[in-house]
Amino acid sequence: MHAQQYTGSCLCGAVCYEINGPIGDLVKCHCSRCRKANGTAYATNAPIAKADFKIVAGEQYLKKYASTATTQRCFCSECGSPIISIKAETPDFYRLRIGTLDTPLTQKPSCHIFVGSKAEWDEICDDLPQHERP
Repeated sequence: MHAQQYTGSCLCGAVCYEINGPIGDLVKCHCSRCRKANGTAYATNAPIAKADFKIVAGEQYLKKYASTATTQRCFCSECGSPIISIKAETPDFYRLRIGTLDTPLTQKPSCHIFVGSKAEWDEICDDLPQHERP
């Protein structure tokens, strides 16, 4: 059995990364911060082990923004693509923005979170579980 390996990049290709390990449960987050950070109705995120994540090109373009006292959002300073977030409460894991993967992913989202703050214009049209919190 070989290890799971994934690659990803930002929109302009300046930041490239690889993940040498599993990608956790995919979650559709509807919180207002994710909506603003991604410019969409929700962000699809998944935990990945910090030890499995490596920037292979463009580290100088990866910028961090502290969106809360405990969360840093990391994005490409050239094109603005969100790549990961770092949460103080989970120091061994990053939250990967699934849309930046270049490797096909077979797993599907497991649930919606923060549905109480979803955009009023958005409609959830699937049968995934919906949670007020994570």
